[in-house]
Order: sequence, then C-alpha cells, then structure tokens
Amino acid sequence: MNSHTSSIFIRGHAWRKKVTCASNLPYEKEDVTQELTNEAPELYRSDSLRPLRRTKRAWVITTMELQEEDEGPFPKLVGELFNNNTIHHFATYLISGPGVDLYPDIGLFSIKNDADGRIYVHRSIDRERNSSFLIRFDVTNKKTGEKIDTSLFFRIKIKDINDNAPEFPMAEYNVMIKENHSADKPVLQMTAFDKDEQHTDNSRVAYYLTKQTPLSDEPRFTIDPTSGLIHISGCLNYAAASSFQLLIEARDHGSPRMSSTAIVNVAVEDSENNYLPVFLKEKYELQIPEGKEQPGALRLQVKDLDSPYTPAWRAKYNIVQGNEKEEFMIETDPETNEGILSVIKPLDYEGAIQRRLVISAVNEQPIFTCNASKKWTHPVTPITASVSVSIVRNDAPQFDPPILILQKDEGVKPGTKLGKYTAVDSDVVPNKMKYRVVHDPAGWVNVDENTGLVTAVKELDRESPYVNNSVYSVIVHAVDDGVPPQTGTGTILLYLSDINDNTPKLVAPFLEVCDQEGIIPLIIKAEDNDLDPYSGPFIFELADNSDTVKHNWKLGRRFGDSVELLMLRNLSPGDYLVPLNILDRQGFSETEILNIRVCLCQDGHTCSEQITEPMKVGFESGAIAAILATLLLLLSVTCVLLWCTCASRNKERKVYPPFEEGIQTLMNYNAESGSSWTQASPDAVDHAMQLILHTEIKGGEQIDQVGNTKLLPPPLKLSQGHYDLGSSGILYSRSDASFGRLLSRITETVDEMLNEKLFHISNLEDNVIVYQPRVYVEEGELDRCSSCMSIPVTDDELPVDFLNTLGPKFTVLEEICQKRFQL
Repeated sequence: MNSHTSSIFIRGHAWRKKVTCASNLPYEKEDVTQELTNEAPELYRSDSLRPLRRTKRAWVITTMELQEEDEGPFPKLVGELFNNNTIHHFATYLISGPGVDLYPDIGLFSIKNDADGRIYVHRSIDRERNSSFLIRFDVTNKKTGEKIDTSLFFRIKIKDINDNAPEFPMAEYNVMIKENHSADKPVLQMTAFDKDEQHTDNSRVAYYLTKQTPLSDEPRFTIDPTSGLIHISGCLNYAAASSFQLLIEARDHGSPRMSSTAIVNVAVEDSENNYLPVFLKEKYELQIPEGKEQPGALRLQVKDLDSPYTPAWRAKYNIVQGNEKEEFMIETDPETNEGILSVIKPLDYEGAIQRRLVISAVNEQPIFTCNASKKWTHPVTPITASVSVSIVRNDAPQFDPPILILQKDEGVKPGTKLGKYTAVDSDVVPNKMKYRVVHDPAGWVNVDENTGLVTAVKELDRESPYVNNSVYSVIVHAVDDGVPPQTGTGTILLYLSDINDNTPKLVAPFLEVCDQEGIIPLIIKAEDNDLDPYSGPFIFELADNSDTVKHNWKLGRRFGDSVELLMLRNLSPGDYLVPLNILDRQGFSETEILNIRVCLCQDGHTCSEQITEPMKVGFESGAIAAILATLLLLLSVTCVLLWCTCASRNKERKVYPPFEEGIQTLMNYNAESGSSWTQASPDAVDHAMQLILHTEIKGGEQIDQVGNTKLLPPPLKLSQGHYDLGSSGILYSRSDASFGRLLSRITETVDEMLNEKLFHISNLEDNVIVYQPRVYVEEGELDRCSSCMSIPVTDDELPVDFLNTLGPKFTVLEEICQKRFQL
C-alpha cells in the first residue's frame, strides 16, 4: 500500500495554522471531489475547476479575519500561505478574486513577494460595504508556469466595529390624537435602523424619551425601550395643552454606544366634551292641515359652545314620545345644527285632535369624563314640543280624467270647439269652480272659466316648435271658492293629425362652387315638414325652360330627398339663380330658387373673391324691359335702313361698294377650285357668304358682258357728292359722308354678328365633353358619305392666280380664314 501526503500552511499575524489532507489511492471506495463552498463565485467554476473524477488530495477552505477601519500602517501583513509541494520546486504564489483583481476594491490585497506567499492589505476596509472577500490561491512552477497543486479558496472576513449610530427614517414625525385618547392604545411606534452587523450589540437599539414639552404631571408620555411604542398616561386636556413635542433617542449597545434623535409632534384634537347642547325654547306649537304631508314643518334650535362643525358640536335629535305611528321625522341641518321636524304621513283628524311630542338632543360624540372613565348616563334633559293638528275639510277639485286626449286635424280654424274639460269637488257641499289655462305656450286654446269648454283661438299647426311628436300639451287649473281656495290640475293632450300643408323646401338654398372643379355633380337636398305620405321621396324639375337655364344646368340622378345638379359648361365667376320645382308624393310643390355662386378658389375649395354683380337667369321685370328695349332699337335701325334705301331709289342713286377697276365681274361661285379642302368650323363660311352686297342697276344703263361675266360701266354718276377713281380703281368720296356712315354701320353690324357666332362656336369647342352624342332612336347603321377630298379636281381647270383675282368682296372671308377677328 502506498500513500501520498501533502500539506498547506497558513500563517497569520500571531498564529500559524497547518492543514493536512491525505488520500490512499489503491483502496479509495469513493471519488473525492474538489470542495467549494456555495459562496464561491461562478468565476472559479471554469473548465479547469470542473469536478474531478479522482484526486490524490482535497483542500479545506479556511478563513482569515481583518478588523474594520484598521488605521494601518499600510501595506499591512494579513497572513502567509505555504504549500509543502514547493519544497522541491521553485514556486510562485498567486492570488486572485474580489479585492485583488476583481470588483469591489481592486488592488486591496496583494502578494508582495510571489516566492514567499505573504498576503498584504493596502488600505482600511468598510464592513458596511464589503463584509468578506473570497480569495483564490494558486501555486505554480516558476520555470514552467504549470500548477503544482490545485487551487485553494479562503475567505477573509471583516470584523465589525461600532462605527454607525442608529438612524430614524424621518427627523420629525407629526401625529394627531383625540382628547379622550385611551391609555391602552399606542400613540406611535418609533423604529430606528443600525448599519452595523445584525444581531450584535453594535446593531441592537434601545429607545428613550429624553424630553417632553410642555412638561406636566398629567398627562405624561412614555416609550417602550425595546419596541419603541409611545403611550400616554393620564388625561389630556385640550384647553390646557393642545399639542406636545417629544424628543426620542435611539441608542445601540456597542462600545462605544452611539445614538441619534427624532422629534415627535403630537396634536390634540378637541373631543368637544366640555359643553352640552341646550334648546333655546322649551315649547313649540304647530298647526298642520289634515291629510297632507309637510316636510320641514318646524325647526328646533339648540346652543352648543364647542367648536362648530365637529362631532361634539353637531346635535343628534330623537323623538322620545308621541311618534308611535311613525308619522313624524326629525333630522339635523348640517349647516345650522337645527332640528328639522317633518310630517311624513298624512294626519287624520278623527285619530287625535292634538299630538304631544317629546324631543331630546345629544351630541354625536358621547360625553366622556377622563377621571370617571365612563359615559354620562343622562347628558341632556329632554324637552317637549307640542304639535296641534287643525283639520281643513277642503279637498281640491279633481279633473276627470286627469289627462284628456283630443285628436284633431291640423289647420283647425279659430273658433272651432275642441271639447269640454271639467273637474268635480269631493266635498260634502260642492264648491263653485273656475277654470283657467295656466300652460298654453302657443296661445292656441281657450277654456271657458264657467263651463270648461275648450275652443281654438288660433289655427293649429302640427309643425309648430311647441308640438312634440304631434302632441300639444295644455295645462288647466280648476280653482274652487273654499277657504282657503283649493286648486286641481288637469292636462289636455291635443294630438294633431298631419295634412299636406307644407311644400318641399331646399335644405341649403345657397351653394358655392369653385370654377376649377370642372363638371362635378352638386347634391341638392330638400325637406318637407309633413309626415308620410305627404313628404318624400321628391320629384325635382327645372322650373325655367329658357335656353340660358337649359344650356347651363341639368338634373341628374335622384336619391329620394336629393338630386344631382349638373353644370353643363364652365361658367364665369358670379351668382346664378336656378329655379326648381320640388314635388312631394302628392304632387304638391312650390318653386324654389337655388342660389349658386361660382367663384375663384386659390386653394381649390375655398372662395377667395367677392362677386358684386349677380347674374340672374330668370325673367324678371328688369330683364323683360331690357329685352323690349333691344327689340325696339333693332326695329328703329331696320326702319332707318329701309328709309335710306327708298330715298336712294327715288333720287335714282346708284350706290356701289368700293371696287377695283377692271375686275368688276359677277362670277359663278358654285365652281370648286382645285385647292385642298379643309374642315371649317360650323356655320362660319355661311355667315361670311352673307356679306355680299347687292346693288340694283336699272335697265337703261349700258352693261358690258364678256362671256358669262357682266362688266359695270365706270365712272359712276351720283347726284350728290363727287367721287373719283384712283389708280387702283377704288372709289373715294370727297364731300358726302352719308355713304361712309351707312357702310360703317353695315360693317359694325356684320362684325357683331360674326363675333357672336364665333363666341358660340368657341363655347361648343370648349364644352365638347358636355355635348356628347345621344341616341334617341336606333335606326340601324349610319350611311357615311364620301369626303370632299375624294372629288377629283385637277389643277389645270382653274387659273393659277384664281384666288388672287377674287377682288375686295372676299376680303372679309379672307380675314376670317386668317383669324383676324378676335373675341
């Protein structure tokens, strides 16, 4: 049998300790594993320190102790580590762990000479921060760096000293107790905490009451030294002292003993046990009508000199006698402390003519005497209140039925009798009654004061704001002539049946539309105050069939009580009136005017300018007058033109438009030229062809003809004025301006007509999306004609300069083609 023995020595300041562990390898029955305490950090549970399968030795963890707050000098030797395996090796001693190279306090411990294993501490240690350090000790071969033995863990424990005084959580405490506070009930419990090591004399605390202000024989405050409970001995007197200040000291049992103090302010709440409530009157009289409840019939006043609005000041009333049938109730007014007596059950004259009540008053807080330590048995002597009941045999009139329901059609005319509403008197001798209306918000009815006949004084309208769900309420009183007079109340409910007396109206008669929104349907909504079947769904129609309305507006889809209004073209900013006929289900309607404002919108949805001149599309008196004036003006111009023509014929005048000499020809314009045809705007050429001026020539004059062309003989002889032909053959006037004025008027008229037609054509082009083709009757496939471009025309059929020889008569047409007429 072989055995192997190893040893480790740990030397302290004044002691030496040897730990020896032995193991017998051949005869070990159990595996010996490395022993680590549960307090060893996970750092040391690395792969190199995992449990071994079998080992020759096992280390035992030992402990070193250092005193807290050691003053040095530093570095100071803590102890020495030695391993017997280093006898045959050059060893290096290493330590690691918290206090060495890990948090907390890195660099606190070190080995000064790694060859001798001496451990030093470099500064003082606060135990309240770190109570112990777990250090790892290793021995390695100095040459190879290999471990000579397994690691050893040892603990350095910091020995506590009494360097902390007990501390209270608060420096000052405030507490309030009642004046009759019981001596068995603690006032407050004081608790102080000591940071020194627990369960030692350094942290065990004792409590002392060192000062009481004011100090008196009674009451006295005491404190339990161990638990810190503060009690009171004796009686408190709020009048003598309303508050106390206590100085509490907490001391530990360490050496030297350390302590701290705290202040306790004790406020005494007045228990109001010094004065009793006293009634200001000892007798009360009261008369109550028979058969009626009467809340607040009587108020009883008491006087109490205690602090107002406290439980000891507030009185509590009780009916001691006379309320066997529980017909009365008394309660306390919290503001005035008065007792309010009420009759909660109707009193019967036959039961008893007079009642006598005995009422007492005490405080909510019972009276307490500290010396006797018991409550008073009779704090207040009860006083009596006499209640006399006088009968009043006068019952109020009763309407039959209490609620009268009358059904009438709305629109009832004034003077119509609606019904009769009367009341009855249950007294033995009936009294005379008068009727009067007390609630009639619309003033529609009248009730005869003697007979109760109900008559309409105004036309009844179901749509009135005073009518709720077709019901109109009227309240009527019947007042008898008894003493005192009694009043009965009845209600008349007028149920008004609906008739078709309202036409549909526009919900919003004013609309604003941005001119940049394009063709967006406007939703027009209508409403009818009548009920079904005299209301919607509605039928919407344009009330004006004029071109101005039809070309601008069109109605779209209907949605019961609303319809789409389409703006057919872009309108200039302004106000427009659209007349609408809105028919209910019975065809009852009235023309409504919809005001539409077209405005400029900078942001696309909000009008940004004011329109000052509205544009109306209806035919009002001003519009009719303007139209008549225009017609008269045109008629006058026509008469002037006819007069001028007739005068020229009577005086044998021949008026010719200016022309060029040598090319005054009459041509046949039904011949088509060889130039290319282009599609022209509608009706533009037709209007231009009407500009040819016709001149009448009498048969007595000589007219030359070349082929099919007739030549007009220059010079022209006119009876008035002198005309010359220039080199170009154009006729000029020298003295008479009448012909020029006439020609100027004709030119202006033609110019105006052309402008109007071109404006119309431009609008058609701008609104081509609006004027979409509409199929009215399906008539099969459309026969398409050949294009004008298919007509064979050769260039040699007409002269090359044909268009240049047409003369001044086609100047207007040339200007149209060149677009010289600007809108």
